[in-house]
Amino acid sequence: MKGGILSLLIAFLASTVSFSQTTIKVSKENIITTNNASWEGWGTSLCWWANRIGYNPTLTKESARLFFDKKEGLGLNIMRYNIGGGDDPTHNHITRTDSDVPGWQYYNAATGEYEYDYNADFRQLNVLKAASRAAGQEAYIEVFSNSPPYFMTVSGCSTGNFKAEEDNIRADAYDDFAEYLAHVTHYMMKNLRLDVRSISPMNEPNTNYWPAFNYKQEGCHIDAGESQSKLLVETKKALTRYGIDNIVLTASDETNPGKQIEEIRLMTPEARAAINRISAHTYGTNGIRELGQLAKQENINLWMSEVDGNGTAGTDAGEMSAALWLAEKIITDISALKPSAWVLWQVIDTHVSKEGYKGRQDKGALNTNGGFWGTAYANHDTEEVVLTQKYYAFGQFSRYIRPGSSLITCATERNSGIKSIAAIDRKGKQITVVCTNTTAGTQEATINLADFHNGKAVVTEIRTSGSMADGEHWNITGRNLKMENGIYRVQLSPNSVTTYLFTLK
Repeated sequence: MKGGILSLLIAFLASTVSFSQTTIKVSKENIITTNNASWEGWGTSLCWWANRIGYNPTLTKESARLFFDKKEGLGLNIMRYNIGGGDDPTHNHITRTDSDVPGWQYYNAATGEYEYDYNADFRQLNVLKAASRAAGQEAYIEVFSNSPPYFMTVSGCSTGNFKAEEDNIRADAYDDFAEYLAHVTHYMMKNLRLDVRSISPMNEPNTNYWPAFNYKQEGCHIDAGESQSKLLVETKKALTRYGIDNIVLTASDETNPGKQIEEIRLMTPEARAAINRISAHTYGTNGIRELGQLAKQENINLWMSEVDGNGTAGTDAGEMSAALWLAEKIITDISALKPSAWVLWQVIDTHVSKEGYKGRQDKGALNTNGGFWGTAYANHDTEEVVLTQKYYAFGQFSRYIRPGSSLITCATERNSGIKSIAAIDRKGKQITVVCTNTTAGTQEATINLADFHNGKAVVTEIRTSGSMADGEHWNITGRNLKMENGIYRVQLSPNSVTTYLFTLK
């Protein structure tokens, strides 16, 4: 009788700690074919954090290492440089300390002309140069613009129009603005020896977000249809005049895929012929699958070129809550949109400084127990870049899925708190699978690679979980592990992001 009770007790205990069963299927049918199935990389805009830290050699060097070095940091290879519009020097309303990005032109009272100052934006350029060196041969520089120079705008202000829903480029300034963009790009390429590969002349244009006298310089309203088409055509003409029309011209960096679809459909045939890529943000996700299908039908490349947020995920996840939100955002964006690149808005979104900047105060340190923008903050007093678990979660993707890989969406058999994305390297020798577990318990899963390889593989497991003080940060939890018959069984820790590297035999 005692033996029977003991058996029942053991069975009951086993049932209470048994793991959920999930199968992650990695299939050739789910390879993302955008850009000929070649992943272009991971990135960040330099706007506005590079403008804030680029005066400081220590912060500049450290940010390049932490964000763009693939051995010591995130290994980001895409850097989006903002060709600033500058603002009227008599204005004093851009109070966000990093957002007052200088323009490349100024009014010379002695000559009565607007002339170029090639050193005005030295801070952002310092970071760009360091980032490009750190990324090496994989570096991909895109230039973009938040606003035309203030003297080319309707309002005379680079933060927007008096009526934020109306165009802020003067009707007679489209060609001047295009000339400005091409001139700066040409200078960066020929004089600074920077390998600029693409250009985006507008940012979230068909919105009412950008009013005059705003506290930040972030966008310029440009109507879908005729206005946007005119700017794209003029930009293409200007690039051709400078002999750099081999640069990818992209549109329109809209705030959500639904608006982006509208803008592509309203383009004139001449404008549509001028662009080589569609770039969209995913602050909203309406129309996200439809935009991916549209790009496929149009046979044109597609990027997710900007997003971030203060969202959280996980179950009582603490410092991992923002990290898990970012990881799930990456997976859901790529799975639905099927882009060839994924770009974060800003890796550094806030700053600590006793002195502040231009008489204004910085926002201060991050509260890492909830949601926040960025992956780190810069401490100007100690000359440190202070990292978070969100930074390490980003690296679970960017360090191990490299440019030239083919990304693969993953199917799971049940809703278990697990999301995943996979990739195979360009040589077909390594498959990478990144998995999240947003539950408070360990989740058991089976990774099925039989569609690619039904034999053996050597597996490395890397995980981020817990807190900055005592958690895991790209911790190698298993090395030289074995996969048999294309099947690998894993146990995903609570509130974690885990990367599996399968070296095929």
